[in-house]
Amino acid sequence: MIVNLFLGLKKINFILILLFSVFAFSQDWESSYEKAITSSKETGKPVILVFAGSDWCASCIKLEREIWKTSEFISYAKENYILYKADFPRKKTNKLSKEKEKQNAKLAEKYNPKGYFPLVVVLNKEGKSLGKIGYKKVAPSIYISLLNSFVN
Repeated sequence: MIVNLFLGLKKINFILILLFSVFAFSQDWESSYEKAITSSKETGKPVILVFAGSDWCASCIKLEREIWKTSEFISYAKENYILYKADFPRKKTNKLSKEKEKQNAKLAEKYNPKGYFPLVVVLNKEGKSLGKIGYKKVAPSIYISLLNSFVN
């Protein structure tokens, strides 16, 4: 009985640690472009606007995995960027709300008229484009430096 209790506590501790690590390294993407611009104005941080096809674009998926989800980028972004992702999924199961689709389409007209995926646009607090970049097979620190080169 004591052994079962001990094993149960180990499982609970493991689950708690796992949940904590997921929340500790979760990305703070704004829910709307307007919120991203408002946050940028309040904090002075630039906006990273990402055009992605999360369920069909291979380079978008690589960018997500190799840059956006790394602990290095996550911790840096929390201190230095406001993030917004304009996603264009194709699968019905990933369908966005009509409002979100409309908002992303407007952003694409303005910042990504040629329809490149992925496209990362660095914006100032007024929404002016400071620079654009796509997927690069580089370390997160180098990608961060490339993003920062548009701001400095």
